[in-house]
Amino acid sequence: MPGENLSRDEARERAALLSVDGYDVALDLRSAVGGGDGEPRTFRSVTTIRFRCNEPGASSFADLIAPSVTSVSLNGKDLDPGEVFDGARIALDDLAAENELTVDAQCAYSRTGEGMHRFVDPEDGEVYLYTQYEPADARRVFANFEQPDLKAPYRFEVRAPEGWTVWSNGTGERADGVWRFAETKPISTYITCVVAGPYHYVTDSYERTFEDGTRLEIPLGALCRRGLAPHFDAADVFLVTKQGLDFFHDHFDYPYPFGKYDQAFVPEYNLGAMENPGLVTFREEYIFRGKVTQASYEGRANVVLHEMAHMWFGDLVTMQWWDDLWLKESFADFMGTFANVGATRFTNAWITFANRRKAWAYRADQLPSTHPVTADIRDLQDAKLNFDGITYAKGASVLKQLVAYVGRDAFLEGARRYFKRNAYGNTRLGDLLSVLAETSGRDMTAWARSWLQTAGVNSLTPQVLLDGEGRVAELAVVQEAPESLPELRPHRIAVGLYRRTAAGALERYARVETDVEGPRTVVADLAGAEAPELVLVNDDDLTYCKIRFEETSLATLREHLGAVSDPLARALCWSALWNMTRDALLPARDFIALVLRFAGRESEIGVLQMLHAWANSALTHYAAPQWRPVGERLLAKGALRELRAAEPGSEQQLAWARFFAAVASGEGDLALLRDLLDGTRSVEGLVVDQELRWAFLETLATHGVADEAVLAAELARDDTASGRRHQVRCLATRPSAAVKAQAWAQVVESQSLSNALVGATIAGFARPSQRELTAPYAEKYFAVIERVWRERSIQIGMDVVQGLFPSFQDRQETLDATDAWLRSHADAAPALRRLVLEARDDLARGLRGQACDAAAGS
Repeated sequence: MPGENLSRDEARERAALLSVDGYDVALDLRSAVGGGDGEPRTFRSVTTIRFRCNEPGASSFADLIAPSVTSVSLNGKDLDPGEVFDGARIALDDLAAENELTVDAQCAYSRTGEGMHRFVDPEDGEVYLYTQYEPADARRVFANFEQPDLKAPYRFEVRAPEGWTVWSNGTGERADGVWRFAETKPISTYITCVVAGPYHYVTDSYERTFEDGTRLEIPLGALCRRGLAPHFDAADVFLVTKQGLDFFHDHFDYPYPFGKYDQAFVPEYNLGAMENPGLVTFREEYIFRGKVTQASYEGRANVVLHEMAHMWFGDLVTMQWWDDLWLKESFADFMGTFANVGATRFTNAWITFANRRKAWAYRADQLPSTHPVTADIRDLQDAKLNFDGITYAKGASVLKQLVAYVGRDAFLEGARRYFKRNAYGNTRLGDLLSVLAETSGRDMTAWARSWLQTAGVNSLTPQVLLDGEGRVAELAVVQEAPESLPELRPHRIAVGLYRRTAAGALERYARVETDVEGPRTVVADLAGAEAPELVLVNDDDLTYCKIRFEETSLATLREHLGAVSDPLARALCWSALWNMTRDALLPARDFIALVLRFAGRESEIGVLQMLHAWANSALTHYAAPQWRPVGERLLAKGALRELRAAEPGSEQQLAWARFFAAVASGEGDLALLRDLLDGTRSVEGLVVDQELRWAFLETLATHGVADEAVLAAELARDDTASGRRHQVRCLATRPSAAVKAQAWAQVVESQSLSNALVGATIAGFARPSQRELTAPYAEKYFAVIERVWRERSIQIGMDVVQGLFPSFQDRQETLDATDAWLRSHADAAPALRRLVLEARDDLARGLRGQACDAAAGS
């Protein structure tokens, strides 16, 4: 659509020209119910914007994506919508010093999770609405100036069907059939929010008295669909919320500034959550319908705290443009774990961070699309793709390194000054660095250049020389960088030395913190130490790097990895071994053997579940094709062994049951899954609840054991929104050419499915055990992706381009076809090319891993 992809240069020009004083937005959502669902639905949106222009007589534009505009009035003059509105922008000419723009439009309900999303609950037919805007979809709901640095206060009023409740950023009241909400503080367009429908709503409150006697009371609310109410553990959500508010008040010295604090768990959500002040939205999958491990509760708590940190980093102080997205996402990602460890029962959350979040960062930082933490964001399509492992997890890792570099007290004092100086404003990199330089006394320029303004991940490898008495003569740390990104960075690290005790445990007996700079750094303080069996060069996970091992350490891990007694050190070793597998330095079959040998001894449930995912990925992408059948049998046999050995009813037992379901393929294993489903066999302590039933059925459907009738019967048992997503995925995973053709058509050639069902269909379509069945779609993929990108919303376009890439056609011919597409589509949308380049890199990496694994077996 013309003008839909706002550029950074256009945003700068508009911000220099305009200042916004306030918005009044009136929405009529009564059209959400009643009638059939065959035709696209619209709702009325009337917006009045009061704004100033620094150059009277100048021209600018407002943003709006809507099927139609009824009227436009600028400073009392009616404008012809047909002349000034092009489908994405409203042209504004001859502006006065002070202006008032009123736009009356018909906006469209969404089925893609962008803008005003409309969901019909299959259980009871009730309609639920919510908005999601980041980075620039508020313009799908009301006319505005859609960029983060044109902040303003908002007043919303909403007409809704009888029996509904409506929530927004401010406190609301219903009178004369209209919900009216208190004016917000100055905030950006993308964090305004409306949630409406017959939601189940639970309330609580938070109270705090500060040292100066000031008293703060925050009304708390939590809401979800009525169908999920029996599963909603709102008390635990409130517990973490209160712990987080205490923690951030203790450390930020700036009271929560946005009044109430509602948290809405909503259906078909594209993200994990969104930090709308006063009304945070979450994906409803954080309400658990069945038994889950503590890792799931820890993950939810981390997201609650991540979004809460945004109330300060992002909402109170907002980046000027999406280049500095890290100013909110990196900080929130760091603060989520920081607060989880410091305020909640999840005191080992840094282990999860080291094992799970950093894995995301390491992958992203080795893609051809890697970028500095402070990125070059040319336009909104760039911005959408930059919500990635660099901005979140690498940025958070860099902040952890920063805390080690400047000290925790200086870091937090810098944050406090940053909030007070820039409250309700917009900032760039220099604004934060200046206060950190003040509080730490360090020159932040060189640090920022190395860590924030360059891309790539360094590798740190120990070198150990022993003297004639078997003690350390010299221990050095060698730093390397990839040829394409040769930056060597300053690292603050801890080096740990480990040996086995008499009882067989592998424990640390020496630790030194040191600064690493340049290609080789000697750690003088470790000279004379007893010879180590294992050297861990990033002990305690202080920096962001890939850990490597010298020969002695690697040999020790092969035999004694399970004996590493410290869970964080053990998690770091696992992460390093996984990076070596991805880098074709460790054969996939060796990594799988380590998982089968030692994962059963893993005490940290989040690490165990990550090992399961990595082992499955090692088999799927990095194992030599001729060895895969052997690997499949080994993983299934090992998973079943651990399932039977696990303590009955434990979360380890549940994790192994899910892993067994994921890797089962032999006739006997499939028969066991079928018998566990119908109750003719059981595993002591294992409750096969509804979510586990679907996990078993997905595997049975993949291998042709569960047919359409079986899946229909299961849906009748669980005819819910979740059940329908599961069924759609299971239907698409059946091993039939006709099934694959139908799934492809539903996703690529039709727009009838909602975002959630598009995702479920894609997940079912592509299966590693069905490589031959989906082979014909490799050529089709390259023929359609440019059209899909052009015709569909950016979210659906991303889902299709990423999800349908022929990654399981892992051979040179697919790589060649990808390269041919990239050569012949040099002028394709940069964001589309980025997605294809990333998929191409994953494929090439997989082929290198397969060659490494094949060599190990020859």
